[in-house]
Amino acid sequence: MRSLPTTAQLLRGAGLSGRLQREIALATARLTGLGRPAPVLATVMVGSDPSAQAYRSSILRTLRRVPIEHAPIDLPLSIDDDGLVNALERLREDESVTGVLVLMPLPDHLSPQVVYEHLSPLKDVDGITPVNAGRLHMGLPSLRPSTPQGGIELLDHYGVEIAGRRVVVIGRSNVVGRPLASLFTQRHATVTVCHRQTTDLVGICREADILAVAAGSPRLVGAAMVRPGAVVLDFGVNAVETGIVGDVAFDEVAEVAGAITPVPGGTGPVTALVLARNTVAAGFAAQGGSLDAVQNLYDMVAELAPTDVVH
Repeated sequence: MRSLPTTAQLLRGAGLSGRLQREIALATARLTGLGRPAPVLATVMVGSDPSAQAYRSSILRTLRRVPIEHAPIDLPLSIDDDGLVNALERLREDESVTGVLVLMPLPDHLSPQVVYEHLSPLKDVDGITPVNAGRLHMGLPSLRPSTPQGGIELLDHYGVEIAGRRVVVIGRSNVVGRPLASLFTQRHATVTVCHRQTTDLVGICREADILAVAAGSPRLVGAAMVRPGAVVLDFGVNAVETGIVGDVAFDEVAEVAGAITPVPGGTGPVTALVLARNTVAAGFAAQGGSLDAVQNLYDMVAELAPTDVVH
């Protein structure tokens, strides 16, 4: 029998945006005070994929608010793997560029492996290289993928307890699902990762205290999959006829969840700001010559800008 409807708390990204902007400003001042140049983020786009263009536009809007300088790198659709390698190697050596983001998807004739292997780990602001991914999973200082890191910080901002909770993650991508599972595990949650081959998906999801959905499937999760009172993190961004929707059927799930991120306006605004903050973190990595130096940013944030918890 379905429980009586409840009004879920909305976990809006705007509530965290102000604190993240203050952190970026403080970190940038500290970085330039060490003699490093102001941070610059290069976004690399091959061709003119509409989703890549839309993501670049949203990043640019965020960078203007922070502010961090943006350097657009546009490569022709005809470029091959060797040409992409050359472009990434030039950015590796370019000391004027602090961080690099390669916009996805790449054209079908290019291999993402090229990006993973040739993007400088010290400039990898979305944590996709094997070095950053490996360090993340080992609990070492790294440039953490912005979407899952933003989700964790959104929960912290709203005072959602993570330690000891049962977490279910739907999706196992290298940019969201897998790193998100690692971040939750490091915070002492018990984590189950679900995917296309998972049996009894509904039953597993209903056991979750925190349900995080990053499947890329519009309105995949309905009310029947959510335990009453659970916290629901929706990372989906899906274009449908009515506009942008998440991976969660928001209207019906909001009646049973204890808290939920809206789409748009939930995890998205936080992702872009964490990406901007990662650009500053990459500046610390360059200054120290190692990803270990990224920890300087997190230590500085804890010292100068304590988390404002919303209850």
